[in-house]
Amino acid sequence: MPKTNELRAGCHCVFNMHVHLVFVAKYRRHVFTKQILLRMREIFNDVCADFEAVIVEFDGEKDHVHVLINYPPKVSVSKLVNSLKGVSSRLLRKEFPGLANNFFKGVLWSPSYFPSSCGGAPISIIKLVVNRLELPVFRIGKRFRFILGKFVNEKAVFEHFAQRRSHSPSVS
Repeated sequence: MPKTNELRAGCHCVFNMHVHLVFVAKYRRHVFTKQILLRMREIFNDVCADFEAVIVEFDGEKDHVHVLINYPPKVSVSKLVNSLKGVSSRLLRKEFPGLANNFFKGVLWSPSYFPSSCGGAPISIIKLVVNRLELPVFRIGKRFRFILGKFVNEKAVFEHFAQRRSHSPSVS
Protein backbone atom coordinates (compact mmCIF):
# COMPACT_ATOMS: atom_id res chain seq x y z
CA MET A 1 0.00 0.00 0.00
CA PRO A 2 1.58 3.32 -1.00
CA LYS A 3 2.08 5.96 1.64
CA THR A 4 0.33 9.28 1.13
CA ASN A 5 3.45 11.02 -0.23
CA GLU A 6 4.74 8.30 -2.58
CA LEU A 7 4.55 8.83 -6.30
CA ARG A 8 2.88 6.24 -8.51
CA ALA A 9 3.59 5.78 -12.20
CA GLY A 10 1.36 5.00 -15.15
CA CYS A 11 2.34 4.46 -18.79
CA HIS A 12 2.72 8.16 -19.58
CA CYS A 13 2.58 9.95 -16.25
CA VAL A 14 3.76 10.04 -12.66
CA PHE A 15 1.07 10.94 -10.17
CA ASN A 16 0.11 11.32 -6.53
CA MET A 17 -3.62 12.00 -6.44
CA HIS A 18 -5.76 11.58 -3.34
CA VAL A 19 -9.41 12.16 -2.66
CA HIS A 20 -11.13 12.25 0.73
CA LEU A 21 -14.68 10.91 0.41
CA VAL A 22 -17.50 11.01 2.94
CA PHE A 23 -20.58 8.82 2.42
CA VAL A 24 -23.67 9.20 4.60
CA ALA A 25 -26.29 6.56 5.30
CA LYS A 26 -29.76 7.36 4.00
CA TYR A 27 -31.66 9.52 6.52
CA ARG A 28 -28.43 9.52 8.62
CA ARG A 29 -29.70 6.39 10.32
CA HIS A 30 -27.34 4.81 12.84
CA VAL A 31 -26.96 1.44 11.13
CA PHE A 32 -23.23 0.78 10.82
CA THR A 33 -21.76 -1.58 13.39
CA LYS A 34 -18.10 -2.52 13.75
CA GLN A 35 -18.75 -5.76 11.86
CA ILE A 36 -20.47 -3.91 9.00
CA LEU A 37 -17.65 -1.34 8.82
CA LEU A 38 -15.01 -4.09 8.64
CA ARG A 39 -16.88 -5.81 5.81
CA MET A 40 -17.41 -2.45 4.10
CA ARG A 41 -13.66 -1.82 4.13
CA GLU A 42 -13.07 -5.20 2.42
CA ILE A 43 -15.68 -4.36 -0.24
CA PHE A 44 -14.17 -0.90 -0.79
CA ASN A 45 -10.70 -2.48 -1.16
CA ASP A 46 -12.02 -4.86 -3.85
CA VAL A 47 -13.76 -2.06 -5.75
CA CYS A 48 -10.67 0.17 -5.56
CA ALA A 49 -8.50 -2.65 -6.88
CA ASP A 50 -10.71 -2.77 -9.99
CA PHE A 51 -9.99 0.95 -10.52
CA GLU A 52 -6.25 0.57 -9.73
CA ALA A 53 -6.87 2.76 -6.70
CA VAL A 54 -5.70 2.15 -3.13
CA ILE A 55 -7.41 2.92 0.15
CA VAL A 56 -4.97 4.84 2.35
CA GLU A 57 -7.33 5.38 5.30
CA PHE A 58 -10.81 4.18 6.17
CA ASP A 59 -12.92 4.99 9.20
CA GLY A 60 -16.59 5.24 10.01
CA GLU A 61 -19.20 5.95 12.61
CA LYS A 62 -22.77 4.75 13.04
CA ASP A 63 -24.15 6.93 10.24
CA HIS A 64 -21.26 7.79 7.88
CA VAL A 65 -17.83 6.70 6.59
CA HIS A 66 -14.64 8.55 5.64
CA VAL A 67 -12.31 7.13 2.98
CA LEU A 68 -8.97 8.48 1.74
CA ILE A 69 -8.14 7.00 -1.66
CA ASN A 70 -5.02 7.25 -3.83
CA TYR A 71 -6.25 6.96 -7.42
CA PRO A 72 -4.79 7.22 -10.96
CA PRO A 73 -5.62 10.17 -13.24
CA LYS A 74 -7.60 7.99 -15.66
CA VAL A 75 -10.23 7.36 -12.95
CA SER A 76 -13.21 9.67 -12.68
CA VAL A 77 -14.04 10.33 -9.03
CA SER A 78 -17.78 10.19 -9.76
CA LYS A 79 -17.48 6.73 -11.36
CA LEU A 80 -15.38 5.51 -8.44
CA VAL A 81 -17.98 6.83 -6.00
CA ASN A 82 -20.86 5.23 -7.92
CA SER A 83 -19.09 1.86 -7.84
CA LEU A 84 -18.14 2.11 -4.17
CA LYS A 85 -21.66 3.02 -3.12
CA GLY A 86 -23.46 0.66 -5.50
CA VAL A 87 -21.40 -2.46 -4.85
CA SER A 88 -21.21 -1.90 -1.08
CA SER A 89 -24.96 -1.27 -0.85
CA ARG A 90 -25.82 -4.43 -2.78
CA LEU A 91 -23.39 -6.70 -0.93
CA LEU A 92 -24.03 -5.32 2.55
CA ARG A 93 -27.81 -5.60 2.18
CA LYS A 94 -27.33 -9.16 0.94
CA GLU A 95 -24.94 -10.18 3.76
CA PHE A 96 -26.75 -8.29 6.54
CA PRO A 97 -30.49 -8.75 5.84
CA GLY A 98 -31.55 -6.63 8.84
CA LEU A 99 -29.80 -3.62 7.31
CA ALA A 100 -32.35 -3.24 4.50
CA ASN A 101 -35.25 -3.07 6.99
CA ASN A 102 -34.06 0.35 8.20
CA PHE A 103 -34.56 2.01 4.82
CA PHE A 104 -37.33 2.79 2.37
CA LYS A 105 -36.93 0.56 -0.71
CA GLY A 106 -33.73 -0.89 0.78
CA VAL A 107 -31.54 2.06 -0.24
CA LEU A 108 -28.42 2.18 1.95
CA TRP A 109 -26.66 5.41 0.97
CA SER A 110 -27.80 8.99 0.66
CA PRO A 111 -27.52 10.06 -3.00
CA SER A 112 -25.06 12.82 -2.07
CA TYR A 113 -21.40 12.52 -1.12
CA PHE A 114 -18.51 14.80 -0.17
CA PRO A 115 -15.29 14.62 -2.22
CA SER A 116 -12.24 16.68 -1.31
CA SER A 117 -8.96 16.62 -3.18
CA CYS A 118 -5.94 16.58 -0.92
CA GLY A 119 -2.19 16.21 -0.78
CA GLY A 120 0.70 18.06 -2.35
CA ALA A 121 1.61 21.69 -1.89
CA PRO A 122 -0.98 24.13 -0.52
CA ILE A 123 -3.06 25.93 -3.15
CA SER A 124 -1.52 29.30 -2.22
CA ILE A 125 1.95 27.99 -3.11
CA ILE A 126 0.77 26.48 -6.39
CA LYS A 127 -0.92 29.77 -7.36
CA LEU A 128 2.28 31.62 -6.52
CA VAL A 129 4.41 29.32 -8.64
CA VAL A 130 2.04 29.34 -11.61
CA ASN A 131 1.39 33.10 -11.60
CA ARG A 132 4.67 34.69 -10.53
CA LEU A 133 7.56 32.40 -11.24
CA GLU A 134 9.21 31.18 -14.36
CA LEU A 135 9.71 27.47 -13.76
CA PRO A 136 13.18 26.20 -14.54
CA VAL A 137 13.11 23.66 -17.34
CA PHE A 138 15.96 21.20 -17.68
CA ARG A 139 16.51 19.60 -21.06
CA ILE A 140 17.58 15.97 -20.92
CA GLY A 141 17.89 14.56 -24.42
CA LYS A 142 14.59 15.20 -26.18
CA ARG A 143 12.63 15.30 -22.93
CA PHE A 144 11.86 18.38 -20.86
CA ARG A 145 11.51 18.01 -17.12
CA PHE A 146 10.87 20.34 -14.25
CA ILE A 147 10.69 19.61 -10.57
CA LEU A 148 8.11 21.11 -8.21
CA GLY A 149 8.36 19.94 -4.62
CA LYS A 150 6.49 20.72 -1.45
CA PHE A 151 7.21 24.12 0.04
CA VAL A 152 6.47 25.42 3.51
CA ASN A 153 6.01 29.11 2.65
CA GLU A 154 6.41 31.64 -0.18
CA LYS A 155 9.91 32.63 0.92
CA ALA A 156 11.08 29.02 0.56
CA VAL A 157 9.69 28.94 -3.00
CA PHE A 158 11.59 32.06 -4.04
CA GLU A 159 14.81 30.85 -2.37
CA HIS A 160 14.51 27.44 -4.03
CA PHE A 161 14.14 28.82 -7.54
CA ALA A 162 16.74 31.55 -7.00
CA GLN A 163 19.23 28.89 -5.93
CA ARG A 164 18.33 26.71 -8.95
CA ARG A 165 18.83 29.63 -11.38
CA SER A 166 22.24 30.51 -9.98
CA HIS A 167 23.56 26.92 -10.08
CA SER A 168 22.05 25.62 -13.32
CA PRO A 169 23.52 26.29 -16.78
CA SER A 170 21.37 28.37 -19.09
CA VAL A 171 19.00 26.43 -21.26
CA SER A 172 18.99 27.22 -24.95
